[in-house]
This record gives sequence, C-alpha cells and structure tokens, in this order.
Amino acid sequence: MQIKEIVKNKLGTIIDVRNAGELVEGVIPGAINIPVSEIPFRVEEIKKMNGPLVLYCRSGNRSGMAMMMLQSAGIKTEMHNGGGYYDMLDYLN
Repeated sequence: MQIKEIVKNKLGTIIDVRNAGELVEGVIPGAINIPVSEIPFRVEEIKKMNGPLVLYCRSGNRSGMAMMMLQSAGIKTEMHNGGGYYDMLDYLN
C-alpha cells in the first residue's frame, strides 16, 4: 500500500515521533504523538494500533529510527516512514 493512499484515506495509524515543542509547527489530523524517546516504553500500546503504521518526524530520520526500534521489538505490522511533517502535508493533497 502506498503512503499517500494510507494517509489520504485515513487507513491505519499515523504516529508523529516529534517532541512536544515541535508540534507548534503543525500536526497531521488524527496523528498520535509518541516522541521517539518514548517508543521503547510504549511498544505494547503501539502493538495494539491498527496497521499499517505511518511514522513521521521533522525530516524522516527519527521516524526511521523509530521504525527500527519497533521492528527490533518484534512488531510485524506493516510500517512506512512518512518522512517529515511537510512530506505528510503533501500526502494529504
């Protein structure tokens, strides 16, 4: 499944891994904020989320790290790196 299709049609779960201070830049409607530093402590919560998962941050680096953390924790749900916040806005259009 393509990221644009997932985001635009509100399929799965969108996780924003930015820190709280970065959210003033804007948020994607329906996204759940779980800062990358909290990912290891919230694996059980994330396991229960509807897939596919789309993770994003400011540039795509932290969302890639978060994906690796989740895969290492045994999460098998389909995951996508949505890149940065502005990439996600493009997917909505």
